Amino acid sequence: MAPVGEASAPVTTGDALARGRLRASLVPDLLVEARRVVNTVIAGWHGRRRRGIGENFWQFRPYVEGEAMSRIDWRRSARDDHIYIRDREWEAAHTVWLWADPSPSMLYKSAAATVSKESRALVLVLALAELLSRSGERVGWPGATDPFAARNGAERLAARLAHTKAHPLRPDLVHIRRFSDIVVASDFLDPVEETQRWLDPLAQRGVRAHLIEVADPAEATFPYTGRTEFRDPETGERLTAGRAETLGDDYRNLYAARRAELDQWCKRLGWSYTVNHTDRLASEALVKVHMAMTVDPGVGQGGRA
Repeated sequence: MAPVGEASAPVTTGDALARGRLRASLVPDLLVEARRVVNTVIAGWHGRRRRGIGENFWQFRPYVEGEAMSRIDWRRSARDDHIYIRDREWEAAHTVWLWADPSPSMLYKSAAATVSKESRALVLVLALAELLSRSGERVGWPGATDPFAARNGAERLAARLAHTKAHPLRPDLVHIRRFSDIVVASDFLDPVEETQRWLDPLAQRGVRAHLIEVADPAEATFPYTGRTEFRDPETGERLTAGRAETLGDDYRNLYAARRAELDQWCKRLGWSYTVNHTDRLASEALVKVHMAMTVDPGVGQGGRA
């Protein structure tokens, strides 16, 4: 729930079409911001390098019984008493799906934040589209566009989003196949069990997910005191607290427990979980997600920003 008067929700919660138009109007400016963020981190971006079929050298590693003898690097092996394999870098284009939550709760912006959660989520996924496209990867948006490879991937994706009138609160993920990655930017304020039920089929199909929790600083700290009326942006339900500060400790404990449970769940699946507060730089989360996407599948890596 958000304090009445502080949530930046200029449309009613039931008007999905109006929310879609609002999002479309934001996209051009957010694309500019995404490119600005990319320019701050591009020097350290080298694509999502991993071993596989290709021409470029990747690494030396110890020989494992059963591997083809033709893969042994005899020159490197001659230096000591070990036998080494010469791995090459994987050069095939990879598919990365991107999605930002369009739920009404994402419109929230407290006085302590610089942008709304929705704006930050869109900037992050468009920045990732820019970086991934430059690296030759395929990017797609569930329900909006199939994966494609293009150097101007972020611009094409933004154009598609700007012309999409309504966005489902949860996309259909059935078409996302094994060995793909998906980046989901949301506030993840739904009950943990609901989030797990929604995303668990991806794990069953061998898809690797990277969850970015976009959080307003007020949601984490609960700075409210005195008589405060809260409104649920999803349902419109209202709650009036005579002394809001008395709810603080219980709220913060529940909020932290939800985040910790999702973080641990992702680690068990080999997924990543990154938190980005809207009073912090978007580039901080972008770097963490990039690092998570470059590790070998099966290795989880959480993060905080």
